[in-house]
Amino acid sequence: MSKLKKYFSKFEICLWGISVVLITLSYVIFDRSNVLTLIASIIGVTAILFNAKGNPIGQGLMVIFSLIYGYISFGFSYYGEMITYVGMSMPMAVIALIAWLKNPFKGNRSQVTVNRISRKETLFMIILTILVTVVFFFILKAFGTANLLPSTFSVTTSFAAVYLTFRRSPYFSLLYAANDIVLIVLWVLACFSDFSYISVVVCFLMFLANDMYAFISWRKMEIRQRIVD
Repeated sequence: MSKLKKYFSKFEICLWGISVVLITLSYVIFDRSNVLTLIASIIGVTAILFNAKGNPIGQGLMVIFSLIYGYISFGFSYYGEMITYVGMSMPMAVIALIAWLKNPFKGNRSQVTVNRISRKETLFMIILTILVTVVFFFILKAFGTANLLPSTFSVTTSFAAVYLTFRRSPYFSLLYAANDIVLIVLWVLACFSDFSYISVVVCFLMFLANDMYAFISWRKMEIRQRIVD
């Protein structure tokens, strides 16, 4: 615990603590039945905190979160979310974990080296993201996915986010923040059928706040690494 207190700033500990408290309260008030939702939410917000530090542990936790969240999504027929997280986000988190471990900053395995992608690669990513989105649209439509359009857009933001995570770009957190907004909309819609899903909405609201902080953290980390180099 003393090492964790030294590793994380007071602000980071407070942000994590507030997130966990609000997530837990929303679960106790609105759910109480699906404990997997609570477990996934706490794992997810913890993963984002480690990701904000550029620590590969965050990617390991994202693998676990993706599996649990995929199961939760299956329960509400959000097949897009299930396929995206289990079939794409989880494998990409494994690949990102390997990439982060292979690229430590100055030999420090608890901090990955920040990378900047070229304009040509950015264009490649955009084209690839569009292709993936189109393919998934028809797959999700065939599965009879609930709320098809926002579910498809979730695939778009998720794919771009995991691509940038693998490439160690600071902007991966902004794409995850965009994905959080899409997921907030999706689970608000789910609340019209089952109000207990409000706990999932609170979860992604906390994810949004943490992902925005992660982007700021990575930009600062990028500047520090350049100064050292």
